Amino acid sequence: MPEQHHRTTGAAPRPTRQDLAHRCRALTEARWFALGVFAVILLNAALLGLETYSGLVEEWHRWLWPAEHGCLAVFTAEILLRLGAYADRPRDFWKDPWNLFDLAVVLCAFLPLVRENTTVLRLLRLARVLRTARFLPQLRIVLVAVARSLPGTLSFLLVGALLLYVYAMVGWVFFGHSDPKHYGSIGRAVLTLFLLMTLDGIGDAVHAGLAVSRWSLVYYASYVLIASFVLVNVLIGVVITSLDEAREMEREEPQDDPRPVPAAAPPEDHRALLERITATRQALEALEHDLTRSAPLLPTTRDPR
Repeated sequence: MPEQHHRTTGAAPRPTRQDLAHRCRALTEARWFALGVFAVILLNAALLGLETYSGLVEEWHRWLWPAEHGCLAVFTAEILLRLGAYADRPRDFWKDPWNLFDLAVVLCAFLPLVRENTTVLRLLRLARVLRTARFLPQLRIVLVAVARSLPGTLSFLLVGALLLYVYAMVGWVFFGHSDPKHYGSIGRAVLTLFLLMTLDGIGDAVHAGLAVSRWSLVYYASYVLIASFVLVNVLIGVVITSLDEAREMEREEPQDDPRPVPAAAPPEDHRALLERITATRQALEALEHDLTRSAPLLPTTRDPR
């Protein structure tokens, strides 16, 4: 009946969700599509940089405004196509954090409060530059590694703050009267030690400390050893560990294509075993066939009763 109705009315059947998802997925997974969106992201970044020059803005303001809105239109069309690619499985769209980030960046541009605030709007346009990580796997791994290293980095900051406070108090006690410019208060002492963490000006600080006491050499040597070598190496270790975890997550991440992946070819020893089993099965079938043909030729025994 539905087919007869379509034939009589001449109306084409509506595409199903699977057809819509398949068509949108074919577009979003195409190489030219990724390169095109990547080029628009770079164009958006270039336009944002050009707006920092007041002379160029006054001269090219008639072209900058349409170009910016054109980039927004491309990003909107892209996110709609990505939503359509998940038409047959909409829940999977929300499981990908990059989809959520892209959707948030595009939707915020249409909010009235954001569009009226020039500063927020520029920051939002700057966030679009981060979308390049979607098309650069290595950059995506680095960003994921940085995000996973945040808990370890917070612990590092707490330990570093405690170390700075202890050494700042010791520096204020020993050098507060002789060097009030750098150790006159706890705030100045913390700022001085924070700058010394990069080993910038450590020579002048050691010479100034030796003029007060020889024990200042132990003070600065222990601080440099703990702050500049131990803590920094611990932070590097945390980031490298997070980078390895991000690479493993990238390898284990399932593909967006729901089509089944063909099974891998079995190893050589498995193939040989399968060939032997097949040959044995064929030999048994041949033997059974021969026994079936020779069964009527066997003599029958009489009943003793």
